[in-house]
Amino acid sequence: MKMDYPEQLLKYFEYEHLPPKLQATSILFHNLAWELVRLPRCAERTTALRKLLEAKDAAVRATMETETND
Repeated sequence: MKMDYPEQLLKYFEYEHLPPKLQATSILFHNLAWELVRLPRCAERTTALRKLLEAKDAAVRATMETETND
């Protein structure tokens, strides 16, 4: 199912496909990303979303790291 997003970057914040432990980390960023798109569309909003995406990816990898060390 293809979803129409108000901002294309939002598709990278989806989390349903992840295992439950990774979903718990990713959903925090998903929710914040959806809040950020309420800001006026401008270069700074895009920058905020891109940096949030980078932070989300790092947090998910950190969560994966803790899984392998458990």
